[in-house]
Amino acid sequence: MNLRKYLVLLSVIIFGSIGDVLLARGMRDIGQVSVSQIPHLIPALLNPWILLGIGCLLIFFTSYSTALSWADLTFVLPATAIGYVVLALLSQYFLHEQISWQRWIGILLIVVGVGFVAGGPSRTERQSDEHGSPRESLSPEVIGRHS
Repeated sequence: MNLRKYLVLLSVIIFGSIGDVLLARGMRDIGQVSVSQIPHLIPALLNPWILLGIGCLLIFFTSYSTALSWADLTFVLPATAIGYVVLALLSQYFLHEQISWQRWIGILLIVVGVGFVAGGPSRTERQSDEHGSPRESLSPEVIGRHS
């Protein structure tokens, strides 16, 4: 992987975490909303914290889509698991949430577990046909369409 790909993954981690924290901060201003009160969410779009959160999540989505264009989901999602730690730290210091040691252990177990899954190539090798085009699947129906 080159530097550009690492920066894309880093932006997925950073902007996803910051976007979630900003949305949570904005929703504290709005208060509790239930499914039957969906129209009460419309004023939330005027809240600066929520607007910033949406902006960060748009950057996250763009970065995430970019990463998925060159790597498998089973590589991208585990590679961004450190975002759970970033999110917890931001929540603790920016939102002043109390995070128990049990929750920290759970977060670390998730990150370590995902680290085991993340090993291997970033892109699954796909079988090519006689023209060099990648096959969608090894099923006979799909192979028959490409022949």
